[in-house]
Amino acid sequence: MQTVTSHDAPQGVRQVDIGPERDGQRIDNALVTLLKGVPKSMIYRLLRTGQVRVNGKRAKPDTRLSAGDTLRIPPVRTAEKAPDRGPSAEMVAAVAEAVIFEDKHFLAIDKPSGIASHGGSGVSHGAIELLRAARPDQHLELVHRLDRDTSGVLVFAKTRAGLTGLQAAIRAGEVTKQYLCLMVGHPPKARFDVNAPLLKSVLQGGERMVRVSGNGKPSLTFFREMEQLTGARLMQATLGTGRTHQIRVHAAHIGHPLAGDTKYGDREANKRFREKGLQRLFLHAAHMGFELEGRAYGFSAPLPDDLKNFLDVLGDKGKSNRWLRPAAPRPGPRKQNR
Repeated sequence: MQTVTSHDAPQGVRQVDIGPERDGQRIDNALVTLLKGVPKSMIYRLLRTGQVRVNGKRAKPDTRLSAGDTLRIPPVRTAEKAPDRGPSAEMVAAVAEAVIFEDKHFLAIDKPSGIASHGGSGVSHGAIELLRAARPDQHLELVHRLDRDTSGVLVFAKTRAGLTGLQAAIRAGEVTKQYLCLMVGHPPKARFDVNAPLLKSVLQGGERMVRVSGNGKPSLTFFREMEQLTGARLMQATLGTGRTHQIRVHAAHIGHPLAGDTKYGDREANKRFREKGLQRLFLHAAHMGFELEGRAYGFSAPLPDDLKNFLDVLGDKGKSNRWLRPAAPRPGPRKQNR
């Protein structure tokens, strides 16, 4: 990327020419890296007030950049930061040892819960920063994201062709994403779809919240029961679209939020489950599949031990664990946007 400051612009305004390495990247994520040391809350305020522009037009947080765009960044005062000591060796090792697949285009890991996909919002080092620390001589880019508390398959690109190819497949709805989640209570059907539009908002401080709204974007999730348990159901959720917090909000919308969800969940149910040993959100990215350049890719990650052990507490240890094997995706329209 080449950065050029216009001499005709007010002092401190930057005019940034977007290169191919940021083609398709969301503008809020780009600004996090371009404005190091600036709180996310300030970045979103700059976007809301129209101070950030792409090709002369106001940009929204979900605006995607294209190679050749001109990005206007206003003057921003940054607080002086203490020197970055870098991630701990333990954190680097935890991510480096989580690799489940690698070829010339991609690297996939089974991301542990508690590690963010990338740094920001009070997180110094996410999975991408940890992998870059473990492999300083390799070029790695984050293709998609998982919430910090969500475990499972997370894919990185090692080449430009891999990055743009997979991101294009995600936008076209040509990627299968399946999750395992624990719903509070007993949904009335073993198979059902939730087709409810989702609207995303950013609260003061940069926290993202999503709700069902007629003004939101079309959102579709296919749910399938995998196991019946005391006070809960283990479900497979296949994404028809890829909205932020989609599975969590759709589950809460039908009255059966995910166990351990502190943002959209049931506080009393979470307390009961916590007393039984569940210490985090029960949501795991179990499988991701797609085709690129004539090759079929499929990445799978087994349910982590802490979640398997909690299922043993709720259920009968003698039952066959069908949920250890990712099932085939539910047929239906798919159109993922991330």
